Amino acid sequence: MVSAVFHSPLEASQPPQAVASAPSSAAAAAPAAPAAPRFDARALWLAVLPPVLGVGLLVGAWALLTQGSTTFPTPWATFQAAAKLFADPFYSNGPNDQGIGWNILFSLERVAVGFGLAALVGIPLGFLIGRFEFLSRMVNPLISLLRPVSPLAWLPIGLLVFQAANPAAIWTIFICSIWPMVINTAVGVQRVPQDYLNVARVLNLSEWKVITRILFPAVLPYMLTGVRLSVGTAWLVIVAAEMLTGGVGIGFWVWDEWNNLNVQHILVAIFVIGIVGLLLEQLLVAVAKRFSFDH
Repeated sequence: MVSAVFHSPLEASQPPQAVASAPSSAAAAAPAAPAAPRFDARALWLAVLPPVLGVGLLVGAWALLTQGSTTFPTPWATFQAAAKLFADPFYSNGPNDQGIGWNILFSLERVAVGFGLAALVGIPLGFLIGRFEFLSRMVNPLISLLRPVSPLAWLPIGLLVFQAANPAAIWTIFICSIWPMVINTAVGVQRVPQDYLNVARVLNLSEWKVITRILFPAVLPYMLTGVRLSVGTAWLVIVAAEMLTGGVGIGFWVWDEWNNLNVQHILVAIFVIGIVGLLLEQLLVAVAKRFSFDH
């Protein structure tokens, strides 16, 4: 009778070995530890191989077209010139004879100042244009009129106003890099769902809280896209502006090497300009991913 009360039918029907093995079966059914991430060789191969093939194709075509040429340098001759330039990139023999490193840094400094001023003006202006329809209707014709103007057309205005080459170059960067930030920020504000703004109106939020709590997170991807476009424009403009204004900078350095008929250094400068522009864009892409609200 005691056995019938205190033993379940399952235990009664199983042999002692089966009952004893129940804990080990439960342990085996426990979830296993996550496996270590596997190395994806195929993804790495696809990420590395296409760019290498593209660069190899460019160098191969370049070598083929310049074979036997006496005017246009070959890839090997350009590489040797680059090795000499970057062996001492920060030498200084006076204001008009400085290494390529100094010229790159001076150009980046001008870009940083002009681009920073454009961001300080363009992003708030984009918010205002997107937020207030009356202001949008007033400013949009001016943007449509001024945005297509060539960057170099603004340079004489800067020289006339500032009477100096350096602020004129910064002015040119400012006026040409402001438009992408204004337009993209305004479009982002205008695409914020009206339901969000209705909720803010019901909660009686101040305009500052509407901008910081609702508009800014929604507009951030558009704003960062405008910033990426603007920094590319700024780096493009500074090279052309420095060719005309002189002084120190990568654009002036290219023009000076042309006057010396040093085509090898011009080709090196072209690659340097492209690499610096690529690094600037990748930096902003990383910033955009860091501050993205999508994940």
